[in-house]
Amino acid sequence: MKSKMLVAIASVALPLALAALFITHPPRVKGEDAKGTEIRVDNFTFAPGTLAVPVNSTVTWVNKDDIPHVIAASDGAFKSKALDTDQKYSYTFTKAGTYEYYCSIHPKMVGKVVVQ
Repeated sequence: MKSKMLVAIASVALPLALAALFITHPPRVKGEDAKGTEIRVDNFTFAPGTLAVPVNSTVTWVNKDDIPHVIAASDGAFKSKALDTDQKYSYTFTKAGTYEYYCSIHPKMVGKVVVQ
């Protein structure tokens, strides 16, 4: 009787303990699978305005505005074509450094990617 009760308690306690562990310490997604490598272009802003990523990360810009935007590095390292609504542009950062960028159609729109 005692062993049946222990099995019943363990069958409830173990899943609850695992659920609590994942709530307090969620698993981390690696590299390019992480949502943190995406920058939204929306309402004439880049979000996040500054994104920190490791070397060899691919960053994707997604245009959520109703008008086109062009993503261009201030130093000329990369430049997208005009992105219409829901279109994407990706660039892989292979060297550490700070990469400032802007929309070449709307130059007051600025952001930066910090590659560590």
